[in-house]
Amino acid sequence: MTSSTLRTSSAPQSSSAPRTSPASTAAPLAVLRHAAGRGSLGGVGLMLAGVVSVQFGSAFAALLFPRAGALGAVALRVTFAALLLLVVARPRLRGHARADWAVAGGFGLALGGMNILFYQAIDRIPLGAAVSFEVLGPLLLSVAVSRSAAGLLWAGLALAGVCLLGRGGFGGLDLAGPAFALGAGAMWAAYIVLNARAGARFPRLDGLAIAMAVAALVSLPLGIGAAGRTLLEPQLLGLGLVIAVMSSGVPYTLELLALRRLPAATFAVLTSLSPALAALSGYLVLDQGMSLPQCAAIALVVTASAGAIRTGRR
Repeated sequence: MTSSTLRTSSAPQSSSAPRTSPASTAAPLAVLRHAAGRGSLGGVGLMLAGVVSVQFGSAFAALLFPRAGALGAVALRVTFAALLLLVVARPRLRGHARADWAVAGGFGLALGGMNILFYQAIDRIPLGAAVSFEVLGPLLLSVAVSRSAAGLLWAGLALAGVCLLGRGGFGGLDLAGPAFALGAGAMWAAYIVLNARAGARFPRLDGLAIAMAVAALVSLPLGIGAAGRTLLEPQLLGLGLVIAVMSSGVPYTLELLALRRLPAATFAVLTSLSPALAALSGYLVLDQGMSLPQCAAIALVVTASAGAIRTGRR
């Protein structure tokens, strides 16, 4: 799953999290009206490295499925990510209103739901396809924010890409896979909105750390129920920690460094490469081959995502 946070032009800047989603996960789109400059080549490299780390983290997580199942894998990934964030952020728990906790709780439920549904998706369909379906959630949110005819055209292009995915060689496609991916996309859109609200209520990484702890409380019982004591095997624990670092720790660090060198608009456009990088990681790690129509479909989704971002920030 991808990792950056979508911003609307009217949303407050979030101080609770870097522009990353610990999911899968993967990187949401950013909708920003004002950004100047092109940024440095080093910043582009840092940003791309962060997106690559997220997608390869998801691919390696899929390797855990035969032993721990999708629910066990997401439980390990989210729990370790929560522990890492709690240690690093050390969030202040006192002095918050009930409304603040409601926002943090909703943020955590969206985060947990996004990860659970996405891992269910990649357990059934190729990683590149799952991210292409999932990215429709943030993309449609960006279209709704932009309220422009051009935005509708980009949405139509993305839907054309998704339709091509369905006809481009995913023969015998498990329909539950796209359904889970679309559900993850809806949770991703909710995550984006709630992340902005949490950023207005919590300092630094506090909101994200609390939300990730809530996500762990949601996913861990499901993982234990699905995998039982298997989750305590040293090898699985080690892999879970590596996946958490690849999907959260490394991307957060790299993207924070990238944001110091890149204008927000450039940062956002780079996140739209997530479906293509997911397809690449699926091919290299999971041996998920891609046909020419599938590659064309993913290219359409990537183009639509980048176009929606640029339209939304005008």
